[in-house]
Amino acid sequence: QVQLVESGGGFVQTGGSLRLACTPSGRTATTYHMAWFRQTPGNEPEFLASITRPGTTTYYGDILKGRLAISRDVAKNTVYLQIDSLRPEDTAIYHCAADPRQLGRRQVEYQYWGQGTQVTVSS
Repeated sequence: QVQLVESGGGFVQTGGSLRLACTPSGRTATTYHMAWFRQTPGNEPEFLASITRPGTTTYYGDILKGRLAISRDVAKNTVYLQIDSLRPEDTAIYHCAADPRQLGRRQVEYQYWGQGTQVTVSS
């Protein structure tokens, strides 16, 4: 069983930036395609970005377009999500997801999920 551990969330003012991190506990991150989603209360997770196992290709959703950058640090066994120009409506729980075979934009395509890290943007 893979455990995904997210970090990097917190409180930030409008216009600020955060870098979220996700590490698969006990496993090599390059074994998995990785993605980030965000979720607000009462809503389904929204796709933000994904990255292939070797980290050579990235995909972005329409949400936060132009304000996101997903990357992979093989040496640190970690996938990052940089979010810039944060707005109050970006307040959500940000989840990391992983799958050894699938890479897509839907929640069901990822077998493993982290607990999430809370991002709160104040106005």
